[in-house]
Amino acid sequence: MPNRRARVLHTKTLYEGSVFSVRQDRIAEPGGIVVTRDIVVHRGSVVLLPIFPDGSILLVRQYRHALGTSLWELVAGRVEAGESRPAAARRELIEETGYTARRVHQILELFPSPGFVTERMWVFAATGLQRGLAQPEEDERIRCRKFSLGALEKMIRRGSLHDAKSVAAILFHSRFQK
Repeated sequence: MPNRRARVLHTKTLYEGSVFSVRQDRIAEPGGIVVTRDIVVHRGSVVLLPIFPDGSILLVRQYRHALGTSLWELVAGRVEAGESRPAAARRELIEETGYTARRVHQILELFPSPGFVTERMWVFAATGLQRGLAQPEEDERIRCRKFSLGALEKMIRRGSLHDAKSVAAILFHSRFQK
């Protein structure tokens, strides 16, 4: 059976915000089923895997209100309108950590929640790191810490590193790039 696309019968925007919007689509899916789907529309994000010469990786810890707790995670942020993904990656790295990278290169592309969110996450490895002054946004309170790859793998195994994009990128790096 060929991979056909759904046919949109009707669409309406339910919410328009600064970070995302929500639309409702009435569609005829491949196979003929007619359904209504609520879709969160997001421009996309970059994720940074900052790698030091000794193989350690920089994570940030910040409060995530949706979960009511702080998490260790990789540097990440949305791509602004008109901004290239590498430029967004470099901007987010400086904002959240103060580090600049001599080299950023894309290693992975993820769909964090493809059932109802359009967001793509482009994961970049950042190397040749130079320390500088962080420039967090007004509402960001971020703490940075280096972890060895072994320590991160233990955190993942124990279930103490919960952020999905970070788990995926770290395991990808550990398995396919070190």
